[in-house]
Amino acid sequence: MTTTDGITNIVLVHGAFADGSGWRGVYDNLTARGYRVSIVQNPLTSFADDVAATRRVLDRQDGPTILVGHSWGGTVITEAGTHDKVAGLVYVAALIPDSGETSGQQYEGFAPTPEFVIDIGEDGFGFLNLEKFAIGFAADASEADAAFLRDSQVPVNMTVFGEPVTTAAWHDKPSWAVIATEDNAFDPAMLRHMARRSGSEITAVPGSHAVYATQAAAVADVIAAAASSAS
Repeated sequence: MTTTDGITNIVLVHGAFADGSGWRGVYDNLTARGYRVSIVQNPLTSFADDVAATRRVLDRQDGPTILVGHSWGGTVITEAGTHDKVAGLVYVAALIPDSGETSGQQYEGFAPTPEFVIDIGEDGFGFLNLEKFAIGFAADASEADAAFLRDSQVPVNMTVFGEPVTTAAWHDKPSWAVIATEDNAFDPAMLRHMARRSGSEITAVPGSHAVYATQAAAVADVIAAAASSAS
């Protein structure tokens, strides 16, 4: 199956503790349909660095683009999504802050997630706890896939969660949100609250926080629908 109309450029942005390789299933699904898919590799060293990395990839697109973010990547696309080539935003188990808000503020008033444990080093960079990684991040992955994600972690500078968004792109761009119903990293009520506030079209998908990797077909379907609708 190939695309026949609508937006054909897709840019995928990973979150904290991960890299772009987790998007492989979504990439394979969408490229098989005829989409041109690019994957950002966030350095996770600062909010500004991740936004800059995303904008460099957007600069390379040849026309209107759907910008997709997982988890922390949601904050990144909220800021980077003001780029003139971005026609729509897709949030996948993602943070969706408003202008002037930090990622950390999104957790206020919602249930804690005790299975999602971050070990922070003296340099201020965090890794997910090795023993809790599978249940906290990828509970619906195979044991082998969860182990690979665990052992290929990219540490994140924890200060990023205290840095505010300047301008939230979702005020001016249409948005969609995939909410993983078995997410142990975020309270699902928090995800629903952010998605409703941003006016996102919501799709609930049974899956863990790693829904972008473990339920790739369902996530790809939402992205394809966004590409068709945003055009």
